[in-house]
Amino acid sequence: MTPTSDFDADPSSAPPPPGPDGLPAVGTLPWFVRDPFSFYDRVSEYGDVVAFDFGLWENVALFHPDDVRRVLVDDADRFRKSDVQRRSGVDFLENGLLLTEGEEWREQRTQLQPLFYRERIQAFADAMVEEAERLVASWDDGEVIDLVDAYSTLAMRILGRTLFGVDVRDDDGYEVIKSATRSVQARADAGSVSAFLPDWVPTPTNRRFARDTAAFREYVDGLVADRRGADPGDADDLLTLLVALREDDSLSEAAVRDQLMTFLFAGHETTSLALAYGTHALARHPSVAAALHEEVAAAAADGLDAATLRGLDLTDRVVSETLRTHPPAYVTFRQPTEDVVIGGYRVREGTNLSIPIWRLHADPRWWDDPEVFDPDRWTAADPERPEHAYLPFGAGPRHCIGMRFASLELHAVLAVVFRETAVEPVPADTGEPSFEAAATLRPSDPLRVRVRTR
Repeated sequence: MTPTSDFDADPSSAPPPPGPDGLPAVGTLPWFVRDPFSFYDRVSEYGDVVAFDFGLWENVALFHPDDVRRVLVDDADRFRKSDVQRRSGVDFLENGLLLTEGEEWREQRTQLQPLFYRERIQAFADAMVEEAERLVASWDDGEVIDLVDAYSTLAMRILGRTLFGVDVRDDDGYEVIKSATRSVQARADAGSVSAFLPDWVPTPTNRRFARDTAAFREYVDGLVADRRGADPGDADDLLTLLVALREDDSLSEAAVRDQLMTFLFAGHETTSLALAYGTHALARHPSVAAALHEEVAAAAADGLDAATLRGLDLTDRVVSETLRTHPPAYVTFRQPTEDVVIGGYRVREGTNLSIPIWRLHADPRWWDDPEVFDPDRWTAADPERPEHAYLPFGAGPRHCIGMRFASLELHAVLAVVFRETAVEPVPADTGEPSFEAAATLRPSDPLRVRVRTR
């Protein structure tokens, strides 16, 4: 348990965190690049607050929920987004909600928050269901589906229709965004040395990143130009309302563009991955999939609206378990703005703090049989489990603003897919996926299933 005295403790009298010794000049970076996930397993053996260096910068990893709560919630004003996060492929979103700080961030959050109130989000349920039904109707009986690709297209259509008022089926934006997403993931791949090189180094990865993110900006600038001058009075989409904020000088042009880019990138990437992981897991757990089908079929006789989706208990538990076992936002970063004490150890100003969310979600101290996909673990709350042992959408004032939107979309799409189809694993995809440590938790290989029409 993090001592309360940490908040006011004198850092100069606290010891540095323990951790592994590294190599001259490069520290532990070669071990990290070889296998980032195993690296965190290794350093966690030193305790809950562990220091390691990559030669050019200091790092501390936090493995205890109480320390996570301290950094993200209780003492959040003493920590900012890490410079490492800006170097991880999302620095082109510098003026958006993801990376802004201080008063600028607070103003942006206040302006955008009403767009994500519960009542407003619930109104999108019909569109989410309709788009999911359209996707399922396009599948042939017995067809093998690449889940990441299929759900990426679906998530972009849902975003376009609900938050942007555009139909990406009649728009070239999806290919632009998909190319930018691939380049961001490659730029952020922690298993590649190129992820630790400055953007200006002319590697093939950096050149593709610059080209594809520039095309992304150009596409979003075109959306803004097309919507400029529109009457926001009856508008219910994010694009029109952001443009209106720009025209009354509430937001800068760069902030409007970066907000839109943030939602287009993060909003479709994380949700589509969660849908792919959930469907792939259910294909490997046919009894759970069958029970989910029965639940949805019984509840949806008159259709799937927001109220019906809220009442799907097993579907909700499947979503929670998917986000536990395969959190797309699998790590988050902070850095202290002054020397602080965390878990009894001194952490110097500017140190990169990493919070490996996927490890918190799989820590046997908080989860029984954590490697098992078991939606029943969510039947009742565990009073012994710390609150911040589970944080798929982050925590504290900077938790994901799109949490309700993503949650509703996950419930709606899984309900439609398993109401209409039976999903089988194909022989090469019967085991647990392997992953890449990129900007999001991505599978190393395609996730495929065979769909059978019910």
